[in-house]
Order: sequence, then C-alpha cells, then structure tokens
Amino acid sequence: EIKDLEKEMRSIVEKDEKFEKITLYKYQAFEIFKKEGMEEKINLFRYRKKKTIKLYKCEGFYDYLYGYMPPSTGYVDIFALRPYDQGFVLVHPDTTCPDRLPAYKELPKFSAIFLEYARWLKIMDIEYVYDLNEIITKGERAVASLILLAESLHENKISQIANDIARRKGTRLVLIAGPSSSGKTTFAKRLSVQLMVNGLRPVAISLDDYFLDREKTPRDESGNYDFDSLEALDVDLFNRNLLDLFEGKEVEIPRYDFKIGKRMKGRRLRIDKDQIVIVEGIHGLNEKLTEMIPRELKYKIYVSALTQLNLDNLNRIPTTDTRLIRRIVRDNKFRGYSAYETIKMWPNVRRGEERNIFPYQEEADVMFNSALVYELSVLKIFAEPLLVQVPDNAPEFTEALRLLKLLEYFLPITNIEDIPSHSILREFIGRSIFKY
Repeated sequence: EIKDLEKEMRSIVEKDEKFEKITLYKYQAFEIFKKEGMEEKINLFRYRKKKTIKLYKCEGFYDYLYGYMPPSTGYVDIFALRPYDQGFVLVHPDTTCPDRLPAYKELPKFSAIFLEYARWLKIMDIEYVYDLNEIITKGERAVASLILLAESLHENKISQIANDIARRKGTRLVLIAGPSSSGKTTFAKRLSVQLMVNGLRPVAISLDDYFLDREKTPRDESGNYDFDSLEALDVDLFNRNLLDLFEGKEVEIPRYDFKIGKRMKGRRLRIDKDQIVIVEGIHGLNEKLTEMIPRELKYKIYVSALTQLNLDNLNRIPTTDTRLIRRIVRDNKFRGYSAYETIKMWPNVRRGEERNIFPYQEEADVMFNSALVYELSVLKIFAEPLLVQVPDNAPEFTEALRLLKLLEYFLPITNIEDIPSHSILREFIGRSIFKY
C-alpha cells in the first residue's frame, strides 16, 4: 500500500501541476470546505477574526495550508515513504541539505513520546486547536479544569520517572538534557521533589560552573566563543569531582564568574551513599561528558516540548515554534531582550541543538514531554505585543509575522492565576515557586 501511495505521489509530481493561491471571503471558503467535507477546516477558522482566507488550488482541489506552497508539484520531487509502526514516515530534505534526503534513522523513544502525548490529548478530549478554543469559550471553570488535568498528567509522569530512579538501586547520577526552552530547569526541580518523596536526597550541580576560563574557550567558525561546545567545559575536572563524591570524599565545586570569564573558588561538598547528584545541561546525554562514570550509575533524561496538538488534519504545529515562543516571552521578561533579538539569535541556538543535543536523544533512559496543551493560549497574551514590535524592515520580520499568524488561531487564556506555581509554564511567564 505504501509503495502504491508513493507511486501515485510521484505521478502527481511528474504532472507539474501549478499551485494557485486564491483569497476568498470566509463564507466563500466555508462553502468549499462544506462541499469537500472539511468540517475541521470550518472549525479552525470559526474563531479567527480575519474576514478572508487564503486557499491553494491544484487540479480542482482546494485546501488550506499554514505556510507557503512551491509554484508547482514538480518542485516537490525529493521524498521517500518509510514504513513505521502502524503507519509510515515521510522523509524529505531539510534546510541544511535541500537537494537530497537526509540519512534515515529510526527514533523509537522519540516516537513513543509523541504517541504518549496523543494519548494525553485523548484523555483531555482535544484533537485540534478548535477543541481547545471550544473549552476556552465555556468559561473560567472549564479552563481551570483543563489546566488541572494537563498539569496532573505532567506530575504523574515526573512521579513515574522518580519511582523508576528509586527502583534502580545503583543510580548515583541523573543527567537531564534537552533543547532550549524545553523547561529543563523546572523539570529538574520538580523531579528533585519527587525523589525526596521516594526517600532520596538529591544534590544539584550546575555544568555552567565547569566552563573553562575565557581565554581557553574554543571559538566557532565565525570566530565567536563557542560556549555550546563540549570542549568549552572542563570535562576532566567534572568527572574527577563526581568520582570523588561517589566515593564519599569532600570536593570543591567550582563557581564560574561569567562577567570576568574566570573560574572562582567554590563550595565544599560531600554526599552520603543515599544521595543522588542531578546535573542539567545540554551535553547530559553525551557519554563523553561523563566518560569516567560507569553507565550503570547513570540515569539519562531527555526533556523537550513536543507539541502534538494540530491546527487541523493537514496542518501541524511545529514543535520548534512552541519553544521559540516560550523563549521570546522568557527572554523579554527575565533578560530584557526584544522579540527581534531573540528571533535573530535563534538560528545559532538551533545549530547548537542539531550538533550537541539531537544526535544523542535516543541515549536517554526516559523522555519527558514538557508541552502543555493550553500553553499557546497563555503565551499568546505575552508574545503578541512583543512580536508586533519587530521592525518591518528587519529580516526577522517575516518570522515574527509567521508566529503572529500561528497565534491568531488560539483564543487567549487571560486568567493565569489558575496556572500552578510549580508549572513548567511558570519558568517562562513568571511567578514560579522555584528560584532560577
């Protein structure tokens, strides 16, 4: 069946049929959607304020795409379908290699976490953004119930992970890694609480304190300091400190002064045999970071915001968009950065993730999905005023406009008092119970 499907797709490519972009009034588009049996499209635009809808037409078929189409089907000639589990995977080029297919690699743990989130959505009776908007229109009580359920699913998962760590009697080191704005810090703090519930006494160590002095820090291809590189850390000292701690010795944990770029005298630390060390950092899943520590002593956790909520049955919400919007809000609130500045630095952040994080995600013992089904409706009220300030003559304006377009589909959740103070979302919007 998959071969037949791919054959038909290639036949459409060979025809080189044009994609025609047309603008219709909402009622006109709704008539087409109704005729084509696309009820989910009508629902998607029901709460969107704009009077017009841009559709694409190809061979007499109409549909809506969040994004942009090429001029014709002939441009989409590099792809492959791979059988996977109960369905298939569409393999296509990416921005780094637009003229060829990347090497295909199965990611069973990564796929499992998506399926888990799909089960969570089923529990919450949400499939598309429209379903979320419907709950929001029912009032504060319905929204509060949704928030409570979503947060409880998170807490249950964190509790399961803590229980698993407690069952593995030999675990001494918990390593937490994930891409930017995935909520790693809040996750680490909530995991520590759940470990204490299990009778364990976790101790946190920051990888940031193991940076080399500034003059020893490697530089990237542009000549800038590459703080995301593993070589920017004193890996040898980090490993020796951990080994000494596990042997019951007292060690001095360094303190890094980022202002002067120097390692300073730090705190003295000794741990008992029932204590676990928690380390959060981008290199946590890379075995080279802890190469002196036996694998059986380590428990690795990958954290990311893997959004499974879709706009409709054709248009997905890229997981990267959720993290970028989180970061825009957090950078402005806690670091004073504008949306323009955050968007400008985002490609460098992504390059670091592709190099230092994503290749190691399947090394994790467990994955935690930090996405919350209601979060874009909350982040919307913080992000929109920031995104509209991006100058229209800046290269980053196009990306800001795209994110604003995405947020248009979400009704806002304005009563944020119902969001628990320990929520991962609080790491980005403020008023968390945790100190960062």
